Amino acid sequence: MNNPKYQIFKGNNDKFYFRLYSRNGQQILASQGYASKSGCQNGIESVKKNCQNDAQYETKVAKNGKHYFNLIAANKQIIASSQMYASVQTMKGGIDAVKRVGADSDVEDAS
Repeated sequence: MNNPKYQIFKGNNDKFYFRLYSRNGQQILASQGYASKSGCQNGIESVKKNCQNDAQYETKVAKNGKHYFNLIAANKQIIASSQMYASVQTMKGGIDAVKRVGADSDVEDAS
């Protein structure tokens, strides 16, 4: 995959979600569930608006010792979360990938 993208999909629970894929096709962000497609689309717009700001990234360590990050909105709500990473360095690479592609990626509706 040469083109990074957001993908909207509908889960088994009838909620809408989005994923952000990097240039190499790897999933780098996943959203919470939204009751409506328009809410999901607003979530994507929030990623595009906030992804360049370092202060909007919240880094965490899971109970299993893996690292991950949340992208948060100005109101401190979590917009989307990353996958789990083995190290802080690889997690920072994930943040850099979101910064590279998050603002300009197209949206694919697979719902």
